[in-house]
Amino acid sequence: MIRIRTASKKDGQRLVELHGIVHGLHAEQRPDLFFAEPDPMRLRAFFDDALDDVSVHVLVAEGALGAPLAGYAVAQVAGREDSAQVRGHSAVTLRQLAVDPGASRSGVGTALLEAVREIGREAGCVRLITNVWCFNTPARSFYEASGLVPTTQRLEQTL
Repeated sequence: MIRIRTASKKDGQRLVELHGIVHGLHAEQRPDLFFAEPDPMRLRAFFDDALDDVSVHVLVAEGALGAPLAGYAVAQVAGREDSAQVRGHSAVTLRQLAVDPGASRSGVGTALLEAVREIGREAGCVRLITNVWCFNTPARSFYEASGLVPTTQRLEQTL
């Protein structure tokens, strides 16, 4: 059974480890943007800061009692005021999601995503938003199978 809970600072080292799994793919595909080996102290500080920020939700997935954390999600709720062109609304943004490869396809990602949806619902959000790199085919497939649809496309060109 998968249990989702709010992360604590005692989870910091495992969050850094799980982050490394996803980061490795990013560093391999985009070495121009991502460090091959991110500074573990800075990563730990990133998670500590997120845990201290009341607007950020850091969730972890626990499996069997005593097993290491199987995954995590970082989400943030934000509102947008009406503007001349855009209607005001609130959304929950999934900033990061990582699942241990040993727990892949076991429901961990789905449970974390549903927990983020619930945070959004409780906050009165009307949308769930996330970004995914085009090269990350497994993540794109997961999100699309989970009901998320592409809304915009970001383009870039090396100068």
